[in-house]
Amino acid sequence: MIFKQKAILFLGLCATAVACTSESQKQAERAALNERSSDSTSAANLTAVAHQPQIDTSANDIGTDKSGGLLAKGVKLINASDCTSCHKEKELLVGPAYKDVAKRYTSTDANITALATKIIKGGQGNWGQVPMTPHPDLSVEDAKEMVKYILTVK
Repeated sequence: MIFKQKAILFLGLCATAVACTSESQKQAERAALNERSSDSTSAANLTAVAHQPQIDTSANDIGTDKSGGLLAKGVKLINASDCTSCHKEKELLVGPAYKDVAKRYTSTDANITALATKIIKGGQGNWGQVPMTPHPDLSVEDAKEMVKYILTVK
């Protein structure tokens, strides 16, 4: 009788050990898979990031969902300028909302160039009689980055 009890106890401990080993192996496999996955993701991100400007937009109200990548430069330029005193992303202020500009203009090279020129030279009449202040110190390149972002606002 004692032999049977010891045998059952021994088999129970073996089964427990196998189950624990199996669970720890699963955890180790999951950790290795996550590590491999993050390594390949990190490598892909590093490659992509190396070709994009690195701009921290985490503290910006505009474009916080665009925390990096190609549009981040436009967001930073907008936030560093006086744009937000007349424009908001989704509602009319003094000038049109960015979403309304994006509805009116498709993102083509011609439109990006024309709108960038409008930002630099200023203008009046396309959105009412309130004139848009010119920004002559802004480079064409920077104005285009701003327009590229504006045309993504929905």
